[in-house]
Amino acid sequence: MIITTTTRLTLRNWEEKDRELFHEINSDPVVMEFFPFLRTRAQSDELFERLRDIIAQTGLGFFALANRVTDEAIGFCGLSRLTDRLEPFVPAGAVEIGWRLARRHWGKGYVTEAAERLLEFGFEDKGLEEIVSFAVAGNTRSIAVMKRIGMVAAPDRDFDMPGIEDERAELRRHVLYTLDHVTWQKKNR
Repeated sequence: MIITTTTRLTLRNWEEKDRELFHEINSDPVVMEFFPFLRTRAQSDELFERLRDIIAQTGLGFFALANRVTDEAIGFCGLSRLTDRLEPFVPAGAVEIGWRLARRHWGKGYVTEAAERLLEFGFEDKGLEEIVSFAVAGNTRSIAVMKRIGMVAAPDRDFDMPGIEDERAELRRHVLYTLDHVTWQKKNR
């Protein structure tokens, strides 16, 4: 199930052939530097199946990001509905844009390319009014992508992520960036 494409990439639902790459990105300590834990193979497989089901049922989720020529998965980028655990900073039902790539694919502009297309997909095809993104305050790489794709910091909505243990307290504070449909349209006309 192809969601959309860019010049170099296909965003699609996860396929069985992507399972190894999915585990790789969720168990790599460098890729997961700003997350509270690495996933075991069983945890990665469980999340893999859950994401496939969510995408198939809703048309939203963290999509496999694949090379358009070879169809090799390189990571993910997607739009995902949030639960109520981040209220009042992010209302339940808000849509987050997020990404994660295997390290060997970093620095090639893939996330920016995919995220720009997903903003268009979200606003034009899905009729979303706002898309948010958030990251640990020290995650300069993800914050740089948020800025490149036109998102704006919303410091009044920064928050402490629930459930982060004291030994990983440096991962609690999250910055939130946002982009609304009207602002995106003005920029992209």
